[in-house]
Amino acid sequence: MTLSEELTWRGFVNQTTYKDITALDGPTIAFYFGVDPSADSMTIGNLAAAMMVRHFIDHGHKAYLLVGGATGMIGDPDGKKQERTLQSLDNVAHNKAAIGAQYRTIFAGKDFEIVDNYDWFKDMGYLTFLREVGKHVPMRQMLGREFVQSRLGEEGTGISYAEFSYSLMQGYDFLQLYRDKGVTLQLCGADQWGNSLAGVDLIRRIDGAETHVWSTPLIVNKTTGVKFGKSEDGAVWLDSAKTSPTQFYQFWINCDDAGVEDYLKVYTTLSPDKISHVMTEQMADPSKRAAQRCLAHEVTELVHGSKAAELARVATNVLTGETAVNAIEPEVLAIISNEIPVVQTSNTGSVIEALVSAGLASSNTEARRLIDGNAIAVNGQKLNRSNFEAADFQNGRLLLRRGKAFKDSALVEVQV
Repeated sequence: MTLSEELTWRGFVNQTTYKDITALDGPTIAFYFGVDPSADSMTIGNLAAAMMVRHFIDHGHKAYLLVGGATGMIGDPDGKKQERTLQSLDNVAHNKAAIGAQYRTIFAGKDFEIVDNYDWFKDMGYLTFLREVGKHVPMRQMLGREFVQSRLGEEGTGISYAEFSYSLMQGYDFLQLYRDKGVTLQLCGADQWGNSLAGVDLIRRIDGAETHVWSTPLIVNKTTGVKFGKSEDGAVWLDSAKTSPTQFYQFWINCDDAGVEDYLKVYTTLSPDKISHVMTEQMADPSKRAAQRCLAHEVTELVHGSKAAELARVATNVLTGETAVNAIEPEVLAIISNEIPVVQTSNTGSVIEALVSAGLASSNTEARRLIDGNAIAVNGQKLNRSNFEAADFQNGRLLLRRGKAFKDSALVEVQV
């Protein structure tokens, strides 16, 4: 299929300045996509847009991936109710390196170039910026931005001149890349539409040229109606130190049935035939979660590699009771021990004490209530007694669980 057809099928069509999206199916277009180093990792929200970028590359267009070393020193105010705290230069440098490394992982084997807007802003004087950029940006245009209105309104917290000027900086990024690299298209998330248009307008006013913007929709959880990409513990990061591969894998396993087909289209490069086959399996028996398992494997492998994806799969199977505790390999045991509490007991020890020690119950009273309420399971089997028995343990360990969530589990080992 053509690029415009693929973007439509996968759900990557949102706002664009193109009158006819089949313009994407013609000659090579130099485009850019940017991420500010506000943290030392991207999230799966960034990953959705990055997957769209992969399709542009795969269809022959030239990619410039921007790390906002300069804009990251200010911080994008769009969507923020309060002024950001400025990062130190060391933090920005650290975050830039981390984002660059993630670009190289996500786009491994693809043709792209990483650029940093600090390179063209670092030697630009204030007067030069005012004359070459500020002179061409109408105040009415800037004051009309929704985030400016909200911050300046009665309920707003105000906005600094620095954050007010952020869109000028991003606009100049587009101008610089247009002049230096021949970039005529910016790709962005829906929340960056306004900032991206600033660049189109700036290039038109200064160089009299036509450029374009293509934005992808924000991914929404169809079940809850809220922005997709948050777990109970917060953002889902691509950095394994922030969100472990097993936690990452489990996030996708837990995805809602209503949205899983959309997530497969957005977050993987699987063909329509493959996704159709997976969804046929899913509809035949939703309880087996064939679509979620496929999604979890594909995305975890992309971000963390095939070995980490396989270890995450096995660890998750242990935590769900699909794989017996006695079948745990040392490498998987180490992963599980980092994900859930590990407590020591005797082979006839107190279940109540184990629940409290593992943090699965706040007190002995609550632990007894959970046992009496049939809410506690050992190795996937409901437990209604207050003490373990030797037969509960497999190779000296068992999996103790409260409820159904992965995180409400503990590994109990016989104390040697």
